[in-house]
Order: sequence, then C-alpha cells, then structure tokens
Amino acid sequence: MSADHASRRRNLSTRQLVHVVAAVLAALATAACGTQKQSNETHDSVSTDSTQVTDDLSSQNLADGKNVFRFETFGDEQFWTDTARMHEVVQKSVSPATALSVGLKVDAEAIPADVAAAIKAGKVNLNDPATTVTLLKLNAVVGLKGTVATVNGKDTLTRLGITCALCHSTVDNSFSKGIGARLDGWPNRDLNVGAIIALSPAITAAQKAVYKSWGPGKYDPRFNFDSKSTPLVLPPAYGLADVKNETYTAEGPISYWNAYVAVTQMHGHGNFRDPRLNIDIRQTPDMVTPKLAALRAYQHSIAAPSPAAGSFDATAAARGREVFNQSCATCHVGGNNTDNNSGVLHAASETGMNADYALRTANKSYRTTPLRGLSQHPPYFHDGSAATLEAVVAHYNTVRKLSLSQTQQRDLVQYLKSL
Repeated sequence: MSADHASRRRNLSTRQLVHVVAAVLAALATAACGTQKQSNETHDSVSTDSTQVTDDLSSQNLADGKNVFRFETFGDEQFWTDTARMHEVVQKSVSPATALSVGLKVDAEAIPADVAAAIKAGKVNLNDPATTVTLLKLNAVVGLKGTVATVNGKDTLTRLGITCALCHSTVDNSFSKGIGARLDGWPNRDLNVGAIIALSPAITAAQKAVYKSWGPGKYDPRFNFDSKSTPLVLPPAYGLADVKNETYTAEGPISYWNAYVAVTQMHGHGNFRDPRLNIDIRQTPDMVTPKLAALRAYQHSIAAPSPAAGSFDATAAARGREVFNQSCATCHVGGNNTDNNSGVLHAASETGMNADYALRTANKSYRTTPLRGLSQHPPYFHDGSAATLEAVVAHYNTVRKLSLSQTQQRDLVQYLKSL
C-alpha cells in the first residue's frame, strides 16, 4: 500500500473508529502481547518468526520500554484528534465519572497530593469534563495521552491519542474504584471499548449498535478489515517471557502483535506487513518499528501475579495437580505453558470453541492458551464464554471426554486458581 493509500484509509473515520484499542494485545494484548525473533525486522515488514531472542534487560532499556508501553502514541493523535475528533468529545462531555463508568482508569500516583486530598474531601467535581482535562494534563488517565494548552485563560484539550496501556493496564483501586496504582500487563476487563467509540460524533447509529454490542473487556481486532464482529476478551500481557506467540490464533510473536495493533488498530504512524492477511501499510516516518524491541523487553519483564493469599485450597490444589497432569498437560505443556511453543495449533472442533473468529485469521486455528494468573482475569476462552474456572473445567470435561468426577473437577479448579 502506498503512503497516499494509507493516508486515505486513515481518513475513513466511519469504518475505522473501531481502532480505539491499543495493544496490546496485548494484547492486545492483548491484545493487544511472547517471545520472537525481532532482530531481522525491516521497515517494510514485521517478522512472524517465533524463534526466541535475547532481550536487552538493562535498566535503561526497560525504562524506555515502560515509557513506550504507558505513554507512546506512535503519532496516532492524527487519527483520534483530526479524524475521530475524540478530543472534542472529552473536552465537552467526558467527566471523570463518565470515564470511570466506561472502564477508563486513573493513575493515583500521577495525581499531586493536594489534588488527591481535594478529591477525597469531595472538593473536586467529578462530574465536570474540565476535571478530566486536568487529569489528562497530569498524564493520569491510563492509556490516554492528551495535549493541554491554555486558550483564553482556560485549559483546553487540543490533541488526544491512545497508548498500549489503554487495554493492557488497570489499577489496584487503592485510592477508590478505578483510581489507584498502575498494574501494567493486567487486562482492563472493565474497559468498554464500544461505549467509548460510540461517544464519537463521526459514527452512524448502525455502527454504534455494533460497538455497544461488544460489552466491557472485549474488542474485535479484525473488524476494520472484514466488517465482521466476533469480539475477543482482552488478554493479559504479563507472564510472556516463555510464550512464543501471544495471540489467541498465534499469527506471530509479541512484536508482530504490537506492530499490528499500533499500526492497524491504534492508527499509529508506522509500517506493518503480513501477506497472509493481505496487509501492507507503509508510512514515513516509521514511528513504530524502532520502539518494538524496548517495548517487548519491558513486556517480557512483567511477571504474572501470584494468587492472592487464601484464594485457593492448597490441599485440593495438590490433588488437582495430579488431575491436571493426567488430563490437561498434553496441551498445557509444563503446567503453565502451551504446546504452541512447539508449533502446535488446534482446530476449533478440538476445543469445542466457536470457529468464527479463527476463520478470520491467518492460521484458522486456536493456540493453547498459557495458564498464568488465572484467578485474576475472568472471563475465560477467547470469546469470554466461560465466566468461571468451574465452567472451563466442565467444558473440557465434556468436549475432551475426560470423565472427571465432581470431586476431581473441584480439585482441578483449585489447582488452576493456584497458578
């Protein structure tokens, strides 16, 4: 695709507004966000080779990667401001209360102590969009990057972009619900992407209906290419150091997906090419590719959270581990890993999953999902069709004909909660 063609695509606001989510994926996440061979990336394409590489884990490189993850827009303000006009929506209509209601999060550590005290004392109007502009000026809204200028003596939001953290970070609610310290890599399952998109003045009523149908914590990263809607659950972007392919359908490793999301979903100014999907976007300057290595290193450094104290029965979990090793470890190799590290993919029929999303992707199959921090991020499966781990176990007991007793299923659930 030529630069002119890419530019024309960026202006199709009525169809492209779905790109509100960052990645993730990291991952999106998604997501989004696995280990991969990125050293042979060029400015024309993104490698889909999942050979492991060695990250630069120096303190400076990890700091750079954290900054990219949290604050880098890759120049996507050109779309979100100039085309989608989301800065106008925020300036006029999005109060902190509205923002929190659609799942946006606020970084309490970015709020000065006097402002935090005023909020707790009820002296800050959380129903005033001007307060949101102030939070953006402080760089406190997770995943949103705003430029605030003084116009006629008033703080005015002039530019707005999105970052990876929008979907792949949340907060610990230590200040109040939706406000707290950042938890990078945790999927924001409260984020209602469709509801956010529906705030834009540049979309039709029919499009609003599609976006609103997704619900919190879900996003469709293919919608802008094929106009179909099979939204995915935003995946965690932690515990990826030993995972080769991060996406549900294993198109490529972490920097592949980071680039896909940054260019095709966030509308960042960069290059992405995958002939399997007939995508070839090239833009100058490339503001994405040079940042992928540091971003990957930071994501690989984010460990999966440990289960909360008292969140599972240790005795039952020990029995459940035996059940897991007998019934699940063929695919979930190593207990918390995946046979996809060896290149294995599974047809939807093998897993009892709906095939609709897989059929829209390069591999037409699903990867075995790595098991990390499971108790922290329901719902489960790529489409969120299992609300609990009990539902996951019951599903596979039926589909895989495991013949597990009720006691074995309960024990297995406790083991999964311990991962």
